[in-house]
Amino acid sequence: MSKNLLMPALSPTMEEGILIKWLVKEGDEIFAGDLIAEIETDKATMEIEATDDGIIGELLVEAGTLAIKVNSPIATVLTKGETVETPEAENQSAKNNNTEEKVKLNTTENFTLLKPEGHEVKNLSAALPKKTISRVFASPLARRIAKEMKLDINEIKGSGPNGRIINADVLNISVISGNKSSLKTKSELNDVNSIDGIYASRPSTNIPLDGMRRAISARLTESKSSIPHFYLRQNIFIDNLQSLRLKLNKALSTRGIKISINDFIIKASALALQETPDANVIWAQDHIINLKESDISVAVAIEGGLLTPIIFNSDSKSLIEISIEMKSLANKARERKLLPSEYQGGSFSISNLGMYGIESFDAIINPPQSVILAVGAGIKKAVVNKITGELSVETLMSVTLSVDHRAIDGALGAKLLNSIKSNLENPEIMLI
Repeated sequence: MSKNLLMPALSPTMEEGILIKWLVKEGDEIFAGDLIAEIETDKATMEIEATDDGIIGELLVEAGTLAIKVNSPIATVLTKGETVETPEAENQSAKNNNTEEKVKLNTTENFTLLKPEGHEVKNLSAALPKKTISRVFASPLARRIAKEMKLDINEIKGSGPNGRIINADVLNISVISGNKSSLKTKSELNDVNSIDGIYASRPSTNIPLDGMRRAISARLTESKSSIPHFYLRQNIFIDNLQSLRLKLNKALSTRGIKISINDFIIKASALALQETPDANVIWAQDHIINLKESDISVAVAIEGGLLTPIIFNSDSKSLIEISIEMKSLANKARERKLLPSEYQGGSFSISNLGMYGIESFDAIINPPQSVILAVGAGIKKAVVNKITGELSVETLMSVTLSVDHRAIDGALGAKLLNSIKSNLENPEIMLI
């Protein structure tokens, strides 16, 4: 008996995915553990395995299909020895089950009605032209889109294997000669008052939303609309930090290790959470989760979006360990190879745009976390000494702490940020 292969949930937050590539084809024999497809989630591209032995029956979803809902069928898997039942076989089975009326179709269109009890048998013969019964090969998605667009699937030319109609054929609307009135071009389908309609006359390219961009849109819209943000800002003196970093990197150069400013910020934030443990919290709707260790998420820009791998137990790791682990996670993020266990969780995020010359900005909290630190570039500025009144040039780094007011109040947030500032302005304590 055939089974449906379903779009798997590859992470607790995954709601839909993109089928990047099939690694099997219809008719292939598979065994449990075989790799059968590549799926793109909101965070990474992952290979999925077969859970049972069998034979691939039909691939229900074309490679490249977007926004496939979790637990929706993507293929059928047959047991060994089973074959796909053709439409003709299905029709014959349906006929055999009809106990009141049976219609037999032959090449001269002769129809024989079975005699219901108490009635005469009537034979009907008609010398009608022969008809050819043909099947239109189209993917389920193509059929659904054609139905929604009120298009006749029979009038669309397929570009898939063996002429199969795929979703791209329907979207591109290949107009069949002589039937132009029944099909509309893509621009004609756009309402003039819609966003697409407004820009229909301008040269442009539509870029489909991938799983990552959809996830970013959903999560940040949720964050900004449901989390009561407040913002705390500080200028941090980093001349001592830069001097210590130069000394450390010079000593570590023979080992191929180079500590970044961001590594110091990770460590400083981790220690600050230990110094203000009431701020190391997660808002969980009807309760607050108070974490014991400092798990720091770091935003990594990748093509098409960003990911936030986590340095777990950052408070107990050295700067060297943090530096090595961060580089490894950043590389995996850019290759879209992060495992869910490497980006799910954390209580504190860091978003650093200083390397782009951005002096200051406000970041949006990454739910369910309660805080995110936005880090700007170090800028040399004229500063008046509060005690002596003398003017000097110092390197200042502007940071903004975005805080969820449901979980953390203003005074506690200020204490957390001041602790981060103190750690960065006295970087030697992070070496102890």
